[in-house]
Amino acid sequence: MKENTNKNYTTAELKMELEAAGVRATAQRVAILKFMRENPVHPTADVVYEALSDTIGSLSLTTVYNTLKLFVEHGLVLMLTIDDTFRCFDGNVAMHAHFMCRSCKKIFDMPVPDEVRVFAGNMDGFTADDVQLYVKGVCKECNKKIS
Repeated sequence: MKENTNKNYTTAELKMELEAAGVRATAQRVAILKFMRENPVHPTADVVYEALSDTIGSLSLTTVYNTLKLFVEHGLVLMLTIDDTFRCFDGNVAMHAHFMCRSCKKIFDMPVPDEVRVFAGNMDGFTADDVQLYVKGVCKECNKKIS
């Protein structure tokens, strides 16, 4: 699993990652994966489309939706359903939690407490392959505005 390190990824690195996951590396898929790896903003498919549509003339919103769905199926990105109103995606597939601010609606990556990691690894015969931990509240910046 590739952890988002906020670095710039080369086309060769991204093609290798796609191929290792069993996904054919088309130019559009490479561009979408590059956006997801380099922009830890938990975008919706619409945001990905808006960000890439000017540089990839043949890109459609349907292609972005289908590609993100394919990436989720192959473990390349996570689909977050923290809120019933929208579905967003995360290019960081390493184990981590998410905090959603009820005020500004931003989603923040948070470390997973050691207790959760231990629990997921020791479930009496069950095998966990995905752990989702969502926390909702008010972020630091919004709390400052309230105070």
